[in-house]
Amino acid sequence: MKSTTKFILGATAVVAMSAGVAGLTASYMMKPQQEQQLTFDEMFVQDENMHLASFNAADQQLVDLTGAAERSVHAVVHIKSTQEGKTETVTVRDPFYDFFGDMFGNRGGQQRQVQTPERVGFGSGVIISKDGYIVTNNHVIDKADIISVKLNDGREFQGRIIGADESTDLALVKIEGEDLPTIPVGNSDNLKIGEWVLAVGNPFNMTSTVTAGIVSAKARSLGVYNNGVESFIQTDAAINQGNSGGALVNARGELVGINSVLYSPTGSYAGYGFAIPTSIMTKVVADLKEYGTVQRAWLNVKCVSVDDDERIALNKLQEKVKELGVTEGVWVLEVIENGSAFGKLEVDDVIIGINGKRVKNYAIMQEELAKYRPGDKITVKVLRDKKEKDIELTLMNEQGNTKVVKEADMDVLGAAFRPISQELRRQFRLNSGIEVTGVTNGKMKDAGIRKGFIILKVNGQSVRTVEQMEEIVKSASRSTEQVLFISGIFPSGRRANYAVDLSDGGEE
Repeated sequence: MKSTTKFILGATAVVAMSAGVAGLTASYMMKPQQEQQLTFDEMFVQDENMHLASFNAADQQLVDLTGAAERSVHAVVHIKSTQEGKTETVTVRDPFYDFFGDMFGNRGGQQRQVQTPERVGFGSGVIISKDGYIVTNNHVIDKADIISVKLNDGREFQGRIIGADESTDLALVKIEGEDLPTIPVGNSDNLKIGEWVLAVGNPFNMTSTVTAGIVSAKARSLGVYNNGVESFIQTDAAINQGNSGGALVNARGELVGINSVLYSPTGSYAGYGFAIPTSIMTKVVADLKEYGTVQRAWLNVKCVSVDDDERIALNKLQEKVKELGVTEGVWVLEVIENGSAFGKLEVDDVIIGINGKRVKNYAIMQEELAKYRPGDKITVKVLRDKKEKDIELTLMNEQGNTKVVKEADMDVLGAAFRPISQELRRQFRLNSGIEVTGVTNGKMKDAGIRKGFIILKVNGQSVRTVEQMEEIVKSASRSTEQVLFISGIFPSGRRANYAVDLSDGGEE
């Protein structure tokens, strides 16, 4: 009985299992066949030209920055800039003027002598020639009466300013020495985003400091130079106060930038610093050495970067940009008459290249133009009516010609000056003015100005100090007119106006 039962149960189990298998098979056969599952790479097609970096540890090498640091630290100097205290005459409002009128004939103001305190600033510089030429920032040495330069080995020198350029914030200083350590100058155009760099300088007056980081971006424009030339290298190597004028160096120890701007809400390092690329620096300091001022080439167009959303929105030009059909380049809004681009470029041209260099925005265009002098010929690639076109043109200076511009100084005037005395102030009831104390051969004599003449205004600006006069002369020599319109008074009381021509014919 038991064996019979076992046999029946066993047979039932076999049948059940067979039925189950048959059912599964039938179910599989009856179910529609599914599509083959796609892989990630099949679902998301990537650029086949991109290659992954090697993950083989044996192929990887650490970046060694010790050699670059050792070579560069000796050529970066500490600069102490001193502006001496001066006695200045200022006008202080008369507190009784509103109540009693001009009882004392001082026109509501009183003249007082004040002593300004001595001002001392610190920065850095880079020796670029073994006979003592040093490049630094203009703001490091601006208005300095005394410049002290200290080398890494402790030697100290007196520096003198060869030239300075406010538009690029660069200056050239000279010390008297021989066989001084230098940094080889590299090409900043070859820098790549992500490349290692060193910032070498004297932050917080601590000499010979090196920090490391990478190139975070190129061709940055910050608007800090008041319409000057800006195409900064952005780096996360720590740059602080005192680093200004110091070196930005690549891993090979080559100078690729001059540290200039700290971008921070606190005034100290907060992530990013900015350096002037050597592509701009080399041209500027060469001009400063040869001419005393920068020979700047201008396209003479009004333009805007196609990707400058803020300015385009401000001028309500969004729809026009869409019509251009481009996402990068420099859009020409106006062509200035008698300039470099006049008769060559047209409104609504989009500049996309200069001499083979791709122009993505206004900062890159500025950087490229900064390499050339008036008289140089360049090829500008533009998009016109959505078609590329190469246009050759000759660059001109701000005056609209190709002459060499030499910055005029006080010597060219051929005259000596001094602030007017208290007696003259009272006699003529003057609040400002400088007196011509002597005239020799020069521009002042040519214009008819004689000794004793009191200069009150130059080019519409009231003049109180000789330093003010000097700044106006320099500014006028770089202007289109290159002339000084001077108004003043003679000791006899006769008023007179003169026009002083600062141009010298230049060189073609």
